[in-house]
Amino acid sequence: MAVKNLEASKAFYEKLGFTASSPDPSHKNWLVMKSGDTEIGIFEGIFDKNTLCFNPGGALGKPTAVFTDVREIHRQLKAKGVVTKGEGGLDSKSGPGGFVVTDPDGNDILFDQHV
Repeated sequence: MAVKNLEASKAFYEKLGFTASSPDPSHKNWLVMKSGDTEIGIFEGIFDKNTLCFNPGGALGKPTAVFTDVREIHRQLKAKGVVTKGEGGLDSKSGPGGFVVTDPDGNDILFDQHV
């Protein structure tokens, strides 16, 4: 989520039961907050608007054994006529990569694979 003040947002989500899980809680402009199996990212000055994010290959900051690679997800969505933008790392056969799609209401959805 795009936030205006990282420390104020961190304090708010801590009141809701979230704790900073990564990166280092003293990071200057973003944090991942966790409550149970729920994670949210708060980002100050990085995104203009809120963005939904999926991380193929990772769950709660840890790699998963079985997952659909972001390149396959990209291929499947393109085959269905979904317009993508912000592609990166999709020319390689594996590893980090990502892309963005935008829903009919203008909300960005980021597919961001780190593994």
